[in-house]
Amino acid sequence: MEPVLIVAHGQPSDPAPAEAALAGLAGQVGALLPGRAVGSATLAAPGALAAAVARLGPGLVVFPLFMAGGWFTRVHLPGELARAGAVGWRMLEPFGCLEAVQALAVDLVVETGATAAILAAHGSFKSRVPAAIAGRVAAMVAARGLRVACGFIDQAPQLAGITGFGPGSVCLPFFAAGGDHVTEDIPAALAKAGFQGRLLPALGLDARVPGLIAEAVREGRGVCAGGCRWG
Repeated sequence: MEPVLIVAHGQPSDPAPAEAALAGLAGQVGALLPGRAVGSATLAAPGALAAAVARLGPGLVVFPLFMAGGWFTRVHLPGELARAGAVGWRMLEPFGCLEAVQALAVDLVVETGATAAILAAHGSFKSRVPAAIAGRVAAMVAARGLRVACGFIDQAPQLAGITGFGPGSVCLPFFAAGGDHVTEDIPAALAKAGFQGRLLPALGLDARVPGLIAEAVREGRGVCAGGCRWG
């Protein structure tokens, strides 16, 4: 069976912890896919992608642990794979585009019993797709009876400007992994906004995530050839 390579952005300022965390996730996914080799690499760790490609061999199934499709999946990552020597690979739809992942985000908020929620996402000043996906999830949360708002790190509306969320609220970081945005930027922005609720762990850290990735690999839905289906 085709080997699987999980690729994430990583943490440029300190690549090693994110690289190790991703390797741990790959191990969990591999345990759910008997008979398939599952490896990982972050783009931030020098040489990690080339080493993973060499170890796994040709014919890779590449799973982008990104929150949206777009330039990274259609241009940047294919270029990086080519430079790493990958041949005969195919790319699956990114993590955040999966309907099961979006449903998990809704469940994580609703399971808290909160009456209001902030969805904290990265956003993009280049593409509307990340905000469109976050907005879709926020609408799904609202349909469950909660007051909800989206706040972003990299575009308007900025998370630091999302006010009026008191003790009965939660904030879900709509991120595929931990890192400085989750541990530093989001708490700082929430403090500036006067947020009084509970900050949840990042979406990608939930124990159900390895199973969702394994199922996505089995399903094999390819990344959108043109624009993202949610954009």
